[in-house]
Order: sequence, then structure tokens, then C-alpha cells
Amino acid sequence: KHDPNYSLCRATVNCGEDAHTDGKFGLSDKGAMEILKLFMTPDEQLYDKKITDFFDDEVLNTNFWLYWRTMFAFENWHSALEMKRYLQRYIHHIGGLPDFTALRFTRYNQYESMILPMVKYLESYGVQFHYGVKVTNVAFDCANGKKQATRIDTLRDGHEECIDLTENDLVFITNGGCVENSTIGSQTTVAPLKFDLKEGGGWDLWRKIAAQDPSFGHPDKFCYDPELSNWMSATITTLDQRIVPYIKKIWTLNRQQQFRDQPKDQLCVWVYSLFSDKPGDYVKKPMRECTGEEICQEWLYHIGVPVDQIEDLAANSANTVPCMMPYIDAFFMPRAAGDRPDVVPEGAVNFAFIGQFAETKRDTIFTTEYSIRTGMEAVYTLLNVDRGVPEVWGSVYDIRDLLDATVKLRDGKKVTDMEMNVVQKLALKEALKKLEGTEIEKLLKEYNVI
Repeated sequence: KHDPNYSLCRATVNCGEDAHTDGKFGLSDKGAMEILKLFMTPDEQLYDKKITDFFDDEVLNTNFWLYWRTMFAFENWHSALEMKRYLQRYIHHIGGLPDFTALRFTRYNQYESMILPMVKYLESYGVQFHYGVKVTNVAFDCANGKKQATRIDTLRDGHEECIDLTENDLVFITNGGCVENSTIGSQTTVAPLKFDLKEGGGWDLWRKIAAQDPSFGHPDKFCYDPELSNWMSATITTLDQRIVPYIKKIWTLNRQQQFRDQPKDQLCVWVYSLFSDKPGDYVKKPMRECTGEEICQEWLYHIGVPVDQIEDLAANSANTVPCMMPYIDAFFMPRAAGDRPDVVPEGAVNFAFIGQFAETKRDTIFTTEYSIRTGMEAVYTLLNVDRGVPEVWGSVYDIRDLLDATVKLRDGKKVTDMEMNVVQKLALKEALKKLEGTEIEKLLKEYNVI
């Protein structure tokens, strides 16, 4: 669908000046080849590898990496395997990285657009939601090639309870949790750091489950160091029109209101910081130590608000609510086969794993699609539904998308413009000569490869 949301200025410097990335990726031939190498490397050779095992400064100091990690929240030390999956999954969207046109959004926030309608729909069919109840463990009987969930242990209002299960019951487990231990601050208070994992959370639950069978995954591959997986966000709500002109310089103001009951004269802005431990340019302390007001000051500085107006606008023209998320990038940590359990492990008869820490083919984590895909796979498998889960979009197998992305990543340069020695140039010349007058030549010209 048409979605007019895009960035008018992808990056700023010097208090709101356009950094003039100008839609360019800035990759050298060597950098482009590093990306191609990762793209073509078999998954088995990427187990437990970091992005920095494949990319050096030829990639990491370019606009490409600026675009990539600010859109997808990757860090240099994250999984090369997941980086490859992202490259292959979104290769047809490469051209939308420089201005965010690749992104698609719901009309309102995701809770009101997706979660709440599903809850109301399910409640209309008698589904019961038990709020304030923690699942502390799921017990399994794993023997003779058969795996069965036998009991759910819960904590309700401080009291321990258990639910006995039969082979005919169905249990769907969301193991792990990227928003676990998240904390909220306010305009005047800091969002506190809470790294310690406690009973009743998704990570503790997964640890207890994983201890019962090797096929249930390895949670500590993902949650062992929150300093490698945290970042912070903040929601800024404008209270008058004084900040609005500065926003309009860098962003299109569509899809407001973000909340159905949001006043029409207010804008809601979401900001985040990948490096919560780095001091700001205006507020000289890390974001994790800042109140909402201080975070707003730093943001106002970067969108070009005159320095002598920043403190007044942050205090009186906006309300800012910070959120610290220690495990938000946990699923990006380097991993190997078996670290995430299959959606329906081999031999499972009445349970499945769903969500971002279950393993399904080809799709990418940190997406709504991944959660939906694992849920569909779980239900169709356990209930023997004769219906296929929709295939992951196949752009990685479409030569047109591959050619288009190759040229765009090289900022429109043709293959004949690559740095080559004499032998390579002669080989290319001979190859192109053999393609003259063919459909392949027409295709290469259509996508500006030659």
C-alpha cells in the first residue's frame, strides 16, 4: 500500500545540519565484496560468528552501515548469521534504506492496531486471559523419542499453583523475552537499570525448560551479557507547536495521531539510542543516566533547535518518557544450530515454542512476521492442519531483485566500473561480448548492470 512516510534528512551533524548522506551507500568495491561474501556463505560457516568476522571498516565506516544499524538495531558484535538472513530477506528493499521508504507501519501503534483487536476477537469466542499470573516452569516427560508437557507451574497472587496436562492438551511457549526487565522513567526520573533475571520471567522459564532436554535450546547464548544487548528508547509528546517546525525539516508527519485518544494538536515521536552508555553531545552523560527531560534536550539539539531554547522547550513544550530495555537485542547475539529450539521439536506431541527465540527457516527476528510465522507453524503442525505456512518472500531467488540491489548498493555504478586488473577486464569484456544480442544482455541493461 502507499505509505508516504519517509525521512527528509537521514542523518544530522552540528546541531541539526544535514549530514548529506544524499542517498548514497558509500561502499568501496572491497566493502561491496565483503557484503557479497557474507551473502553467499553457507549458514553452517556462520555459527557463533560476529559481524566483525566478515566486515571491516570498508563496511562499518560507511553510510550503508549507518543506515543498516539505525534501521534494524544491529551492533558490530552481533550475529553474522542473522545479518546474512536480513540481507537475503530484505534484498528487494535495499533502495529504501537511505530514506526509510522501505518501512511499513500500521495506522496506529501496534498495540491498538494488532494486539487489542486480536484480544477482543478471542474474548468474543470465550478465550480467557489470566493477567498477573507468572508461569515459573513447564515440566516435560522426554523418553523413548516422545516429548510431552506434563505440568505448568504458576504463581498467582503470591500462591503457587500447577496445571496438570495430558497428551490432548496444547501448550504454546514463548521462551525468552526481548523486553524482560524493561523499566520506565518519566519527564523527571531516570529509567532504572535492572539486569538481574528473576523467577517468573521468560529467561528463567526458558532456562528451566532447557535443562530438561537438549533440543529445548540454550538461553544463555542470548542473555548472558545485557551490556551487549541493551538499548534505550523514549516517547516524546509535543505539548504545543513550538517544536513542530524543527521536526518537519527532517521527517514527514504522517500517521498522527499514534494513539486513538491522542489530542489532535499533539505529536508523538519515538526516539532511541543504540549506545546507552555513551555521553551525549549536548547533555554530557549517557542516556541511561538521563531523565526524560534531558533526553528531550539531546534530541532537540540534534534536530537543530537553537541552544538557547533547548532547555525551555524540553521542560515546557514536551513530555518525554524514557524506557530502558536490557535484553531488547538479545536475539541478535551470535548463535549456532540448536541454540533456539525448533517450533515443534522432534517427538513433541502437545507443545510448541513460538516467538523470536524459536527456530524457523529463512525468516528474520525482530519482526511481526516472525512471531506470526512461528505461531502458524506451531498450530498447523500440532493440529495436523493441511495448510502451508506462507513462504518467506522469495526476493533472494529473484535475479531481478539481486541485480537491482547490487547496482543500488554500489550507488549506481555499473559492473564495468569496478576496479579490476588487466586480466579481469579482458575476461569481463569477452563475457559481455558473448552476451550481445541475448535476453541476458537486455536484463543486465534494464537493471543498469552494464
